[in-house]
Amino acid sequence: MDSQNSRRDFIKKMSAASLSAAATTIPVTSFLSSCSPEVQKIASSADTVILLWMAGGMAHTETFDPKAYVPYEKGVESKRVLSTFPKAPTVVDGLDFSEGLQSIGNVMDKGAIIRSYKSADLGHILHTRHQYHWHTCYEPPQSVQAPHIGAWIAKELGPSNPVVPPFIAMGQRFTMGESEELKAFHSAGFLGAEYGPFLIPDPSSGLDSVRPPKGMSLKRFEARYKLYKELTDKSKIMEQGSDYQRESLMRSMEQSYRLLNSPEAKIFDLSEEPKEVYDTYNTGRFGLGCLLAKRLAMNGGRFISVSTEYEPFLGWDTHENGHTRLKKMKALIDRPIAQLIKDLDETGHLDRTLVILASEFSRDAIMEGRPGELVKNQVNQPDVIEHEKHYGMHRHFTDGSSILMWGGGVKKGLVYGKTADERPCASIEKPVVIDQVHQSIYHALGIDSQTHYEIESRPFYTTPDGKGEPILDLFGKTPNTKEQITKNV
Repeated sequence: MDSQNSRRDFIKKMSAASLSAAATTIPVTSFLSSCSPEVQKIASSADTVILLWMAGGMAHTETFDPKAYVPYEKGVESKRVLSTFPKAPTVVDGLDFSEGLQSIGNVMDKGAIIRSYKSADLGHILHTRHQYHWHTCYEPPQSVQAPHIGAWIAKELGPSNPVVPPFIAMGQRFTMGESEELKAFHSAGFLGAEYGPFLIPDPSSGLDSVRPPKGMSLKRFEARYKLYKELTDKSKIMEQGSDYQRESLMRSMEQSYRLLNSPEAKIFDLSEEPKEVYDTYNTGRFGLGCLLAKRLAMNGGRFISVSTEYEPFLGWDTHENGHTRLKKMKALIDRPIAQLIKDLDETGHLDRTLVILASEFSRDAIMEGRPGELVKNQVNQPDVIEHEKHYGMHRHFTDGSSILMWGGGVKKGLVYGKTADERPCASIEKPVVIDQVHQSIYHALGIDSQTHYEIESRPFYTTPDGKGEPILDLFGKTPNTKEQITKNV
């Protein structure tokens, strides 16, 4: 068989595989109908969302909700250690973060913090299982593929700039452990491929994502694009995939092709930034992701996520050497996140851009899960710390963690909820669960809480059963003026 036929066979198989996947999401006999008529259009305070994802379980007592500091010394009891960093004041009176996050602390007069987020009880604690739940609001497994929150937003609001993909996900590669589990929620699910994420694993090479593959001319790429369109025609590949999914896949291809040939592609070129700006953001792939997120938000991005990346036992997944590892993670995020908020604010974009920082759950040195919950311990933490590798938060803790928000109508200088000052450092005031988080985001964007579609002859809501409600106390003007909540720094 000649090489041209081999390539065509390969493309045909890939096309069939894509539609086969779509068919498993929505069987041919099923349908996707529009929202029910009772859904109302509501006023919005935001047009764009940036999600800064701290993948791997960020310990709240080591970051944005510090407790009593116990310095390292050989022989200290593990149960005494609540925070391994001292507290550092923020720009908001009475609000402290842990040492190493002072830059983010200095922009908290522009945002709010939720200190009482409770992750769900999902049985044996797995990172990708909780990440699926956070990003989709649905517990896995589901009989249909639940859409990512970014896909819901892309579907309901559409692109802000017709050339820029409405849902862009940066920083997560799918070439390491648990890659299939990560892919499971990086999806538009039954909403269709056109609303799925435009994936950029490495933001420093973002421009490569909107170019033909290396070594391929534009003319050759256009010929392949034409062939692929032919192969996805219903008459050429018979009945694989529903008409809805097939048409959505075609629109997704057309969107990508339109971006490829558009001047807007330069948005993805970070070399256009002044050197001093580039260097300020450049703490690594995450920092450059924040820089690209800024450019996208200013040029019509709708939902943009930037991940520190989940890879087992790396990043925030601190099963040992927690204190040492967290020093590096704080240096990775502190400067670029603060600069992102400053830049959006100075250009007037923060008012209509909702920026969120979150993680799937927290950590504790002693407790796995939450009080009263029987969950298998996954880390052997000694009662007495004899080595520095055991100094820091190691086990998974689901009963309290922090979420930060800026812009998009969020109150400035607000502290919402509280965790206990003694172990277990669980949520004790105004507990928040994931459907409230999602509905608060939708509320800011003007998406009604009853938004749903019919799939497999049953309603599928943005949050389970349509019961989620936004936290309205997060929004609107605070009673205090900026001068009252802000200290001189």
